[in-house]
Amino acid sequence: MGTKRQEGNFRMRVGSMMTDHTEADPTPYAEVESVLCDEFAGIHSTTTVTRCVEAAHYGALEVTGYAHPSLVERIARKHLHVLALVASERG
Repeated sequence: MGTKRQEGNFRMRVGSMMTDHTEADPTPYAEVESVLCDEFAGIHSTTTVTRCVEAAHYGALEVTGYAHPSLVERIARKHLHVLALVASERG
């Protein structure tokens, strides 16, 4: 039985039929998201924090080839600070 896994989704070969399954993988950055949600409560929504963490994850992978949670947290925090600055300048 062969499996192919991509970002929480995988295909499983059952006989000659392919079926799609979605796995609910907990994000390895759940703790990072929680810390940043608390830090930026009242400034950014949970959705914004999650998007910044995801962007930080992919950015770290592209630039350094790895995405350790502490690196992702630092990058995401910078993103959130910049977004807060832009929002404050818009009034």
